[in-house]
Amino acid sequence: MYTETGHITPTPPFDFAKSLHFLGHFAPMQHEQTLSAHTLGKAIYVEGQIIVFQLTSSGIIEEPQLEYTLYSKEPIVTATRDAAIDRITFFLSLDDDLQPLYDLGRSDPDFAPIIEQLYGYHQVKFVTPYESACWAILSQRNLLTVAQKMKQALVERYGGSMKVNGTIHWAFPEPDPLALVSEGELADVIRNARKGEQLSTVARAFGTVDEAYLRTASYDEAEAWLRKIKGIGTWSAQFILLRGLGRVEHIPLGEKRLLQAASRMYGRGQEISQEGLQQIADNYGPWQGYWAHYVRVSS
Repeated sequence: MYTETGHITPTPPFDFAKSLHFLGHFAPMQHEQTLSAHTLGKAIYVEGQIIVFQLTSSGIIEEPQLEYTLYSKEPIVTATRDAAIDRITFFLSLDDDLQPLYDLGRSDPDFAPIIEQLYGYHQVKFVTPYESACWAILSQRNLLTVAQKMKQALVERYGGSMKVNGTIHWAFPEPDPLALVSEGELADVIRNARKGEQLSTVARAFGTVDEAYLRTASYDEAEAWLRKIKGIGTWSAQFILLRGLGRVEHIPLGEKRLLQAASRMYGRGQEISQEGLQQIADNYGPWQGYWAHYVRVSS
């Protein structure tokens, strides 16, 4: 076993305990990492190599620091280490500056208590936008428990695993291997023909795109690219942009649970309309996606 150690300094304020709490309740990733009061362990693919990372907080909310250990069965060269750190930083949104959101939110009497509740929480995304796209496909018009079983079947059939300190960690598969799998085989694995076809299309699409493009292209351009993929509609594209790419410029307007959570917070017992939801979100400008995520998490 090869190891690398070091530290990452998140942008303050950062509360690692809130990241761990979120992961402990995040249905799409249930049982896909090891969690304790102060530690996170998870397997990821980095340039085709399985890396298990372990993070431990060694700082405080206003002066945060995470100590990391990377494990691999192969040597961890500098480029791989740097790519792993980038993936961890991206996954936990460690570089996000929450101050602009908080400055806006403290003047909103309905949202200000949520800032106090979630202070220091940085959005925990899916590890990759590809994984979020797969979840969007699996969870569409589907029971949550069934979608979870489908995702677990994909991981166990096509993902990779590594045992560290007696615990087996599984990594969600990369798109390239799944792009080579027939639609029929995928359908058999998840027991759904339509979703098997859509997963195959998603794998082929993500196998041809540079993730850096999706992170940095204009929101409209990235959304248009996603909408060209069979099975990815308006809601799915907006979901992937926010929860898979951290693009917080807009909100997933068609998400029912967001509308319900916002109605409880702002509606005074009445359901607000999508137009009303967007009007509230507009007060948060380019941070409205983060506002929406906080509203959802608080509920």
